[in-house]
Amino acid sequence: MNSTRLAAVAILLAPAALFLAACGGGDSNTTTSQPAPAATTSRTGAGADVAPTTATAAGTPNASTSATGVKKLNLNTLSADELKKTIPNFPDRFVTEFLEYRPYVSIQQFRKEIGKYNVGQAQLAEWEKYVFVPVKPNDADAETLKQLPKVDDAVAAKLIAARPYANNDAFVAKLTELVPGSDPAQIKALLG
Repeated sequence: MNSTRLAAVAILLAPAALFLAACGGGDSNTTTSQPAPAATTSRTGAGADVAPTTATAAGTPNASTSATGVKKLNLNTLSADELKKTIPNFPDRFVTEFLEYRPYVSIQQFRKEIGKYNVGQAQLAEWEKYVFVPVKPNDADAETLKQLPKVDDAVAAKLIAARPYANNDAFVAKLTELVPGSDPAQIKALLG
């Protein structure tokens, strides 16, 4: 093949290569500057360990980092720039939609509002690996509680049954009782 044809083939194959890279396919030796997605198949709930990274002046966490190194952003405080830099291949057209419905009070609200844009469950689950709604111990629904490390349906039900909590420390104590080995700092990083 001559160089003109090779260049034409390369141009035609470039979108496919980008698509494969975005989906995690292609050459396993390929490196990327984007963070690796979380290793779980569930939403940000059960098993999604997080650790604090930064907080706003008001003390509400702005971001947390999962045990797999994925930066998780607080949906109520993230900036458009943080959103685009943190979530790999995040479409520009959704930046406004993510910010438009703030403040989010539950992850269910986020799913409902963003779901209006014909976003599939798989895409929502992928985005939820990078964002969280701050958990209010006395108000959070079960799905929002499942954003906390190692919280599943059973633990969420027990946390709800034990309400009201006098403060965040009382909630953290109950959660660490229900899930031995939980890291209080990881839990506190996701509380609102």
